[in-house]
Amino acid sequence: MQSIDRKALVNRHHPIIRELNPVSPLTVGNGEFAFTADLTGLQSFPESYQMPLGTQSQWGWHQTGGSRYTLEDAPMQSFETHGRQVEYPFAPGDKPDIFHWLRQNPHRLQLGQIGLVLMTPDGQRVGIDQLEQTEQQLNLWEGILTSQFMVSGASVKVITCCHPDSDQLGIHIESPLIAAGLLQLSIQFPSSTMTAKEWRSALDLEWQHETHRTEWVEVSASSGTFERKLDEDRYKVTCHWNEGELEQEGHHQYRVIPGKNSHSFTIVVGFMPDAGNLTALTFDEIRTASMEHWEHFWLSGGAVELAGSTDPGAHELERRIVLSQFVTAIHCAGSLPPQETGLLYNSWYGKFHLEMHWWHAVHFALWGRTHLLKKSLGWYRDILPVAQKLARDQGYPGARWPKMVGPDGRQSPSPIGNLLIWQQPHPIVYAELCYRAEPTRDTLNEFADIVLESAEFMASYAHWDEQGGRYVLGPPLIPVQENFAAEETWNPTFELEYWMQGLEIAQAWRSRLGMEELPEWNRIIELLSVLPVHNGVYIAHENRPDTFLTDNTDHPSMLGAFGILPGKKADRSIMKATLLKVMQEWNWQTSWGWDFPMAAMTAGRLEDGRLAVDILLRDEVKNTYLPNGHNYQNTSLMAYLPGNGGLLTAVAMMACGWDNGPDIHAPGFPTDGTWEVRFEGLSKWM
Repeated sequence: MQSIDRKALVNRHHPIIRELNPVSPLTVGNGEFAFTADLTGLQSFPESYQMPLGTQSQWGWHQTGGSRYTLEDAPMQSFETHGRQVEYPFAPGDKPDIFHWLRQNPHRLQLGQIGLVLMTPDGQRVGIDQLEQTEQQLNLWEGILTSQFMVSGASVKVITCCHPDSDQLGIHIESPLIAAGLLQLSIQFPSSTMTAKEWRSALDLEWQHETHRTEWVEVSASSGTFERKLDEDRYKVTCHWNEGELEQEGHHQYRVIPGKNSHSFTIVVGFMPDAGNLTALTFDEIRTASMEHWEHFWLSGGAVELAGSTDPGAHELERRIVLSQFVTAIHCAGSLPPQETGLLYNSWYGKFHLEMHWWHAVHFALWGRTHLLKKSLGWYRDILPVAQKLARDQGYPGARWPKMVGPDGRQSPSPIGNLLIWQQPHPIVYAELCYRAEPTRDTLNEFADIVLESAEFMASYAHWDEQGGRYVLGPPLIPVQENFAAEETWNPTFELEYWMQGLEIAQAWRSRLGMEELPEWNRIIELLSVLPVHNGVYIAHENRPDTFLTDNTDHPSMLGAFGILPGKKADRSIMKATLLKVMQEWNWQTSWGWDFPMAAMTAGRLEDGRLAVDILLRDEVKNTYLPNGHNYQNTSLMAYLPGNGGLLTAVAMMACGWDNGPDIHAPGFPTDGTWEVRFEGLSKWM
């Protein structure tokens, strides 16, 4: 088969914006840093956007008031757990201030706002509604954003790009307004005041000058460094431009006034932690590095092309695939697990949710980019002592991975998160994907502690039910489908299957490492409770026989037991009946972006390719993919990267297949001739 023309594939899906779209700004970034721009290519009119125009990094975090509390200060609640009490930071209790501070801190910083200041000849400031002939294109092949428009009959062109290995932003502006003194640059820094809002924890920026400090340290007439201080946290922002001067407008507001000897202006802005250093680059160096990096990105790894398909949904699915690769490379391929909104803006205070890391990152391994998964997998080793202490404090051996965390790995108080368990096998799967990509002793040694400590906790968490002659999970626990009381929940379908897979992989790692298999783990695998069934379909958990009558909302997680997972405990005919019942009776409006690829993976494994693509393209608000490629959920969660990552995982599985699957081309796609699927560089799913 002829190889895919990858450049043509990518080029036909460049986002082009010609009018204001308040929920779909465009972003440049490198996995560690990202800058989101409006129609001008900068952050000139943030008030016109519903989605915040963020400048965020993996290193930029802040704690209000410094290190005020630790988890030992949090209010704890006890849960009866098979004859003993286990404590969780579950509710505010009599310490609401501590509960909410720990929940909100640390939080990710908005590092700064850079925008154009445009003026009319009579000195009036231009609004976004006065921009004419706007056209903005994000060149995916190069990673470069080009924005063009007219103001008062004068043209403006802005080129914005980010260096792939340094948190430096290159900005080049061309306009006769520069020589006329009618185009300037604004640089300002918000404070970091937190609110009690959950999803919108930092959508509305605060500009209180008393809570932080900005100092400009000039190096030359056209360069210097902003030194930022917020409580005990500090960072630096370097700037250098070709010609012009800097004026201070307020405590944290500055204006760069370009020289009037040219119709062009260039500035490079670099961001770094206080102890960091940057080698100052030129705009041309940043642009060239961006072009080289993104060309290499697209030419390496996997590709899927659907051109030639007669199905009317094929072009849209191909667009989603291409754009999802770009946005996950920017937001999900860093040194930390990403927050659900990546480096766009803060959701849940900028913290990441470890049960979602699977959806953000496993696709990298299937698309030939395992090195991008490994970048954040190393963080689990860094916080392994924290996870081991969490397990030990609750009376378990091994490592219990938290849910909602910042870089330090400390769990956040929550009425849900700390009783979740389905993130526990995740690191085992990540390590296994790395081993499949590079089956060496070095890989085994690199991740052995993560795999074995995870499995140690999982084995101890499974409780032996003497009367039933089986191992059970819970109570208390919160399953994937989070709308159940922890004390009333046991043996959720997905988690049972996942416990089995995790322990089986861990046993395989012991064998590869030259260690004997543990008989106890094999006994748990063999005697783990059966998947709960009621009226011929799988249900959410064993204590919820009326799932489809009373709880057909949120995630239809039972599907994941035979789709995401190989379904060794599942009955194929029962799962098929379950999938059909979900499609008919589930309240999809309450589901989330990754539920659609999850259900598509189940349909694919059941060899119903038509249903699989119909689910991926299902017309639901939470299955919307905006012009910028982001999976939209609602007015607060306008970018949901688990949806993008889930789409890529499902497509890779549907195209390349899965272990012990049918030996046919694109087994998860329709076989009626309406889909022409070409792919290369993909790996099979488990």
